[in-house]
Amino acid sequence: MPRVALSFTANLRRHLAVPSLVVQANTVAEALRAVFAQNPALAGYLCDDQGRIRLHVSVFLNGEQLADRDKQSDPIVADAELYIMQALSGGA
Repeated sequence: MPRVALSFTANLRRHLAVPSLVVQANTVAEALRAVFAQNPALAGYLCDDQGRIRLHVSVFLNGEQLADRDKQSDPIVADAELYIMQALSGGA
C-alpha cells in the first residue's frame, strides 16, 4: 500500500491539533479515514455530513487540486503528498 504524507496549513493547525503525518492508503478517502481515526474532530471540520470535502477546504495531491471532492477517490501513488488547507476569503 502506498505511503502518503499529509500536511496541514498553519491556519488549520491554529484551530485543531493536526501535525503532519504519514499514513498508508490507496486513495485520498483512505488517507483521510486514517487521519480521522486519529483525530475525529478533524472529520467534521474538513467534510460535511455526507462525507464531501467542505467548500472552504482545498486539498492538493502531489501539487494538483483534488479531482473528486465528493468521494475522494483520487488514487495515491508511492510517496505521495496530500496538502490540506482552509480556503481564505474576505478583505476590506
